[in-house]
Amino acid sequence: MTRSLLSLALVFACTGFATADNWPQWRGPSGDGISKEKGFATEWSKDKNILWSFPLPGMGCSTPIIWGDKIFLTCEDKTDLILQCISTSGKPLWQEKIGPATKKARDDEGNGATATLSTDGKNVYGFVGSGTVFSYTLDGKKNWDFDAQQRYGKFNIQFGMHSTPVLHDNRLYFMFLSTGKQIVACVEAKDGSEVWRVNRKSDGTDENEHSYASPVMWTNGKQSYLVTHGNDYTVAHDLKDGSEIWRLQDLNPRLPLKDGKSPYNKFLRFVATPLVTPDLIVVPTAKNGPIVGVKPDAKGTFGIGSEYELWRKPNGTPDVPSPLLWDGVVYIVRENGALMGLDAKTGKELWNDRGHTARHRASPVYADGKIYATSRDGVVNVIKAGRTFEKLATNRLPDDFAASPALADGVIYLRGFKNLWAIKETK
Repeated sequence: MTRSLLSLALVFACTGFATADNWPQWRGPSGDGISKEKGFATEWSKDKNILWSFPLPGMGCSTPIIWGDKIFLTCEDKTDLILQCISTSGKPLWQEKIGPATKKARDDEGNGATATLSTDGKNVYGFVGSGTVFSYTLDGKKNWDFDAQQRYGKFNIQFGMHSTPVLHDNRLYFMFLSTGKQIVACVEAKDGSEVWRVNRKSDGTDENEHSYASPVMWTNGKQSYLVTHGNDYTVAHDLKDGSEIWRLQDLNPRLPLKDGKSPYNKFLRFVATPLVTPDLIVVPTAKNGPIVGVKPDAKGTFGIGSEYELWRKPNGTPDVPSPLLWDGVVYIVRENGALMGLDAKTGKELWNDRGHTARHRASPVYADGKIYATSRDGVVNVIKAGRTFEKLATNRLPDDFAASPALADGVIYLRGFKNLWAIKETK
């Protein structure tokens, strides 16, 4: 559920080089859930291939990020939301209070520690649901912070503001989509000062004004733009000033049916975040709605029948987990545990299987020919990547998981409600 995308270009720009050993944001070095490393564990249990487990003070759904020998995550600690730093050997290093704890969504679906952090290797940047946006050094010294609710207005969203900011080329990008507020904004990473903000127009109504998705950064190494998702549309924004480049419509139909009634769904709020790759953008919707393959060179407002739609699958969208793409196959993990493989060029369904009948909130990740699909009840199915379905392993840990996995230096990090688990293949 937790949501952040940072282009691989950021790591090069800020450090001069990138290594596969870091996981600097939600969904990894290039923001697509892909690790280029090999040798990750396929099987584990509480007594097998557990490098260590670290007890957490409270609930949280943010994915841990890893840089060098440090792990960073946000967490609830009684009445506070905290930023916590742990060593990759499982030892506590430091923690700082960020803001007050917020109400849990549906008691166990998330809280103010849901948005994932990001780092450029020098500083850690983040946002918590109480509204605080912040930057700390890797050693725990505060650089700056500000209250987004003071700057952009009070959040009015049913299950809390969970959207993760995007770090790209020394700037942070935000989307705050809720009742009475449809704002996209950019701030300087060096001091939090505002660069621009725009009002993201929409004719969406009711619960659709509430988006739990995160902004993502599309890049092909030469060009980049911001993508925001929610309130019935997916929109691409120019990085200079936030102006629109393109807008995808027909995600929530408005044309009247034959009986004259409107098919418009007032409760089609978006949670899953689009997947952006250099050659394809995969746009999910919600509640078994459509999935759309979009060409990144799109322009203007477009929808069904447009030349900018590569394909459109009328149903089967993931409601919470975001899509994954590897070697010509789009992997869909639905909120009910259904797993699908789609042809990336046509959207044709290649296979459909029930992975594990339980709630799925984490987004899948890929490494070394394997897809990892994490469920809330502690089960992680490991699927062989390919155009046919093959389950390699089913693993279980005694914890609840909503955060997406992080992969770094041969270790799988699974953030539970009770513990942070480090999983490594033992020889």
